[in-house]
Amino acid sequence: MTDRAARAVLDRLRAVEWAGEWDFAFGHVGSRRVLFREYLRRAAVWSRAHGGRGSWLLSDVTPYVDPDFRLSPGVTEELAELLRRPSDGEVRSTCSGAVRLAELRGRKPEAFAGLPDLYEPLLLFWERGGEFARDDAGFIDLTGALIRPGPLEACAGNPPVTDLSDIVLDALDVDGRVTYYTSADGRRPLLRRCVRRDGPTDQSLGRALRWEPTDLIPASDEAVRGAGLVTVDELEAARLIGQEHAAAESPGSA
Repeated sequence: MTDRAARAVLDRLRAVEWAGEWDFAFGHVGSRRVLFREYLRRAAVWSRAHGGRGSWLLSDVTPYVDPDFRLSPGVTEELAELLRRPSDGEVRSTCSGAVRLAELRGRKPEAFAGLPDLYEPLLLFWERGGEFARDDAGFIDLTGALIRPGPLEACAGNPPVTDLSDIVLDALDVDGRVTYYTSADGRRPLLRRCVRRDGPTDQSLGRALRWEPTDLIPASDEAVRGAGLVTVDELEAARLIGQEHAAAESPGSA
């Protein structure tokens, strides 16, 4: 049945706490920000492939892929019922896109060749804390973080985050303002400094993707450079965490 994938997405969306607890959303702000930025990258990639424009960023893209596509009648009714729950119009549009694109994949797989799973980062984003909302200044409120989407070409240039497993996403979540570091020669583990009201905490990513205390980050920026460390943004940090996860899962790893 071509609607099986669509119904699986519907089941995931039904389980989302759209107006969820703020503490839960704040606790996942790091991973939610990375997931949203990865969605924007994938939207830009799809736009290149199918001739979309800026409206692709937070919309149902199936009309661009196949203007004649129609959902199965039963799924259409269930989707209409679901769309009563999210309050934001762009959330409803992307929810619709996630369900519709899942069914379209079964009917027209050639349209998906070589393209990433467009809506998976958003599905995970919603599951980790509910919906987003755009404000009057063009920022998108992710609950605990604001982001302003750049132009499509800028989004397409973001480093891809391909490992979206829970263990990788959980490693991105922390209380406080975070700066990530790694060594310029790539020989040291990923490091991070978390700044809270009671001061900074320095940690190193262990092989089990657990953060452990470390003294490898000097106190000043000048000393950081002198130690051969460079700062990396959250997307690059997510990519490095994914590499560590892949290494730990590979045959023969300790």
